[in-house]
Formats: sequence, structure tokens, C-alpha cells
Amino acid sequence: MVNNPPMDTQKIEGLWVHLHWLTVLAEQGSYTAAAARLGVSKAAMSQRIAELERAAGVPLVQRTTRSVRFTEAGQRLVESTRPRYDEIASVFSTVRELAGVARGLVRVTAPVAFVRQQLVPRMSEFLRANPEVKVQLEVSDRLSSIATEGFDMAIRHSAQAPETHVAWKLCETHSVAVATRAYLKRRGRPAQPADLAAHDCLSYPRASGSGVWTFEHKAARKAHMAPVSVPVNGAFSANNSEALRDAALDDLGIALVPDFTAQSAVQAGKLEIVLPDWRPLGAFAEQLYVVRPYAPHVPRAIAAFIAYLRQTFAGGFPLQRP
Repeated sequence: MVNNPPMDTQKIEGLWVHLHWLTVLAEQGSYTAAAARLGVSKAAMSQRIAELERAAGVPLVQRTTRSVRFTEAGQRLVESTRPRYDEIASVFSTVRELAGVARGLVRVTAPVAFVRQQLVPRMSEFLRANPEVKVQLEVSDRLSSIATEGFDMAIRHSAQAPETHVAWKLCETHSVAVATRAYLKRRGRPAQPADLAAHDCLSYPRASGSGVWTFEHKAARKAHMAPVSVPVNGAFSANNSEALRDAALDDLGIALVPDFTAQSAVQAGKLEIVLPDWRPLGAFAEQLYVVRPYAPHVPRAIAAFIAYLRQTFAGGFPLQRP
């Protein structure tokens, strides 16, 4: 058995970038995702890993059609080097923060309707105030794993904040039933929840309860009134509140959506609130949170964006015209 001679220090130093890319590959789980995270091509990613394997003299990665698996040698190398690169990144970030200017990339995942209706229209103000900050949005209703998928923060429309992250409540949010004036003129305006049984109702499909809407009268606590549940039907449903709002705008029926989805159409007079004295229950979550993984040091760019979100959305989403 012939042992490979030890590599000299200069050759090892020349592989520092290769080692870092290997840790990113382990974090992201695929060449495509790792290349996107680093801002390089997939071919460049493959070439660096191949060069590292030749230098190591052993395979480090087993490639499959959809993902990668690490050999024992590759896993050991990642586990040994990743904490050191994390420490370097943290120290470098701290040094850059001494300049006192928010800078760098902030990666955010947030729900589709909220991003399109509320966040994007307000991004220009933040970016103009912070010219050295870049914001990268992943627009998805999927609850991404913030840490493992490389996000710096997430905006969550949920009943409560996750206990495993640092979280701030942005605001309260409520569901609202809306329809066009033309639809209500043609089919009649519901006076109480029971009247919805005779209407085309546009629902968000769920595993259970999607065919029933529940309402509470706004004076329920004073009058000791119980919530009212009504079976509803309609020709259209969608797992996206914007799609439901757009269907309502097309006179297809009464849609039950979050206030942040309906706000602009209601304020513009394109949609009207149905059953304004009743509050829908259980259709959507009633809080918006911004969450981030715990870290002893938070880059100034991330802190600045969180502060901007908290200030911008503190007042919720009023439906009356401004």
C-alpha cells in the first residue's frame, strides 16, 4: 500500500475556496442550489469539487440525479471545516458592521399574497434608504426551513410564532368576506351568515372544514351570542387568496380572504365587504410575524430590514379608504 505524501501548506491554502464550496454543497443538498447560493455556475461548482477530490485522493461526493450524498471522507471534511468557515464569516461580518452602514444580502421567504400586495409596493422606500443592502425574496406559501435553506428571515402568517426562532409580531390580520357590487346586485346582499347558503362562495380548500364558514357577530361578547357556522358551496376554489380575490373581482361570487389581500380592492371601491357586522373565524391565521434564527450577532442589514417591517406594518391593514 502506497501512502500519498502529505500536502504542503501552500497547496492546502490554495484549496480554501474549494473547501468552503464543499460546505455550501452539504448545506444546500444539490449542485444547483449550492451554485445559486454562491452565485456561480453549476459547472464551476462541479469543477471545484472534482479538483478537491483529486487533491484529497478519495471520493468526497456521490452524485445522484436529484441530490448528492457525501462519502465518509467528505462528511468528515465538512464537519471539521464548516464551523471554522462559520466563525470566519461571523468575524468578518462583525468587522464590516464597524463601518456603521447596513450592507449585504438579506434573503427572505414570505407568503405569495402578502409579498405581491403589501411588501413589494413598499420595498423601494427601504432600498433607497439603504443603498448598500440587497433583498432577495423567495415568494412561497410553503413553510421553508429558515436555517437549513439559507434564509436570514421569514415572514409568517400564522396563529403563533415558532418557539425555535426569534420572532416579532408585525400586526394583527383578519379575514373578510368580499364581493363586487355587480354580484351583490344580481344575487342579493346577505344580511346574516345563513344567507350565504344561497350564494356562490369562493373558498380556500383545506383538508377539513373548507365547505363551512364560521362567523362571530362583532357584538357577540356583549350579547353572549355563539358563533354561527354555515355550509357554503361555489364553482371555484383555490389555495391562494389572490386567486380568490381575483375571482371575486370577476363577479364569480363571495370570497373569504385575508384583509391584506383584499385591502387595495376594497379601498378602491372594486370590492365591498359582505356581512360587515360579522367576523369570520378560523379561515386564516390572525397574526403576521417576522422570524429569524437565533444568532449572537445580527448583521446590520438584517436588523434594519426587520425594523423597517415592524414600523411599516404596525398599523395592520385598514379596509376603509384612506
